[in-house]
Amino acid sequence: MCLGIPMQIQSVDGFLARCTAKGAEREVNLFMLQDDTIGVGDYVVVHLGHAISRMSEEEAAAAWEIYDAILAAQDGDRVEL
Repeated sequence: MCLGIPMQIQSVDGFLARCTAKGAEREVNLFMLQDDTIGVGDYVVVHLGHAISRMSEEEAAAAWEIYDAILAAQDGDRVEL
């Protein structure tokens, strides 16, 4: 199973962006979103180093809640959604 990771854009240089999530920082290719207006502070779904869609801050937070629950379950912690 492949998952897209919600990340927040910190800087943009052409089709490349510096994005962060949960303390990790990555360089992300924005080419697939070239028809969208993307800027610093926006949230994107990142898959294999490419931003594949734009998302709201609320959608990003909801996705991280689910991912955190999955990670906690893998560690043997009981999590209620």
